[in-house]
Amino acid sequence: MKIDPNSSKDLSVQIATAIRDAIISGDLIVDERLPSESDLSEQYEVSRSTVREALKRLAAQNLIRTQRGATGGAFINRLTFEDAYGQQITTSTLLLSMNEVSLTTACEARFALERSCIPLAAIRRNDTHLGKMRQEIQRQTQDGLSDEDFCASDVSFHRALVDSAQNPVLSYQLAGAVEAMQPLMNMITYTARNRVKIIALHAGIADAIEAGDAALAEFSLKDLEAYTIELAHDVLSKQKDKGRPQAQA
Repeated sequence: MKIDPNSSKDLSVQIATAIRDAIISGDLIVDERLPSESDLSEQYEVSRSTVREALKRLAAQNLIRTQRGATGGAFINRLTFEDAYGQQITTSTLLLSMNEVSLTTACEARFALERSCIPLAAIRRNDTHLGKMRQEIQRQTQDGLSDEDFCASDVSFHRALVDSAQNPVLSYQLAGAVEAMQPLMNMITYTARNRVKIIALHAGIADAIEAGDAALAEFSLKDLEAYTIELAHDVLSKQKDKGRPQAQA
């Protein structure tokens, strides 16, 4: 684990990167105790405050945990998919907002990824997954449900669909797609969409998954994709027209 003192990159970042790379390569294993702040300070020839900042960076990424007491110190953490979900969602949200990704592009990516879960979901779904999808569909039919709550239920429905594939790698990859892209789509289309139509499409997907019919579930999801893109184009087109100066008679 080496750093370059002549590099323009912050030393604490370099130390955190070096330790992270050692974890990824397997040189540092889960539950292994890191050297003390004093030892790391001597190893890297930096101040203890710089080491402390590096450890804070690693802790923020859930790569290490700290324990107090005589047997305490900093230990390599076992990173779970659940721990990483939040980071994936945050990163996806930032990428979408900073790079001005079009809604069509976001829809294509999100639905293509979600469709990849359908065949597995049709085989592996259980009562918990189906119950969650049904619960969200029922919630969406409630009178007086706010747009914000409907959007949240929409996200929860699709998250349950993804999780029903029972593949943690897919669930992790789709965390950003569903929980970052879906709210973006909802934000643009919520004023124009027909809730009854969306609920019917959700019910069709759930029915097909319960019946183990992957082809029918994918067909319903494609219908939902087409409807979402159509809505978005209509909404954005109307917004654009409102911004144009009116022709004088």
